[in-house]
Amino acid sequence: MQPSSSRPLVGVALVIGSCLSLPFGAAVAAQLFPVLGPWGVTSLRVAIAALLLVVIVRPRPARWSRTQWLAAVLFGLSLAGMNGFFYAAIDRIPLGPAVAIEFLGPLVLAAVLTRRLADAAWVGVALLGMVLLGVDGLIGAEPLDPLGLLFVLVAAAFWAMYIRMSARVGALIPGSSGLAVGLVVAAVLLIPVGVPAAVTLTGDLQLLLLAAVTAVLSSVIPYSFELAALRRLPQRVFGVLLSLEPAFATLAGWLILGQSATPLRMLAIALVVAASVGTTLGVRRRRRRADAERAESDAERDDEGGPFTAPIPLPD
Repeated sequence: MQPSSSRPLVGVALVIGSCLSLPFGAAVAAQLFPVLGPWGVTSLRVAIAALLLVVIVRPRPARWSRTQWLAAVLFGLSLAGMNGFFYAAIDRIPLGPAVAIEFLGPLVLAAVLTRRLADAAWVGVALLGMVLLGVDGLIGAEPLDPLGLLFVLVAAAFWAMYIRMSARVGALIPGSSGLAVGLVVAAVLLIPVGVPAAVTLTGDLQLLLLAAVTAVLSSVIPYSFELAALRRLPQRVFGVLLSLEPAFATLAGWLILGQSATPLRMLAIALVVAASVGTTLGVRRRRRRADAERAESDAERDDEGGPFTAPIPLPD
């Protein structure tokens, strides 16, 4: 099933909403790391998000086919790996560079899937931004922790898997049922690291509230938006549009965590934002061109009487 060609700008708006929500959720989550640890926060966040969506969506997986179940399970695996390793990374390196490096996953996916020179050019612009962010992390005032880099690269691979599986779940399973079950699978996979965190959380209303906010901002809102966006946008376009996320992550890190942004980092972010804007405008132009060609083709058929028009009898 191909993404719907109607209303592509709605898909763009959904991706932007996701890019806004995710990093602010991660910034809130980082405040829980000293108490619960990154993997404990991941487990609680995913479990709370799964519970909320199951109550809201009320999925009926008993009616699913084997193909639908396999897609949902792989989707859950990608969610668990992407979130767990990313939180382990931002426990060691700043939020902005972590998101930028993790973006290598969807960026490589976009490069592999692209068929147009213009798309490839915008991927190149975004990649240049990623390189500058990496350079800033190496030579800046805050060198990047090697283990944190390893964690975020693993998260990047899971992010690419998440995009592929999210598109497949969106095509195979109507509504948000696939997302709800995928989050349940992820929560089950993370139980071994989540039990100690849940014990710590018991009886602390403030920590529980922060965990709930993290779940909504980092899971419920962005994953729902992205699942809907992938029904409207090609995966290659979706992947490049996600390059807006490092900009919002840098903003969230500055506002909530007090993390600074150097001029080189701001230049890198400007490049990835330009790549997103360029890709979005390209999608819009192609859609208009396709609509114009379709309208012209319909007009030509009308002029010819159309394929099924009966001959009009002429008066004697």
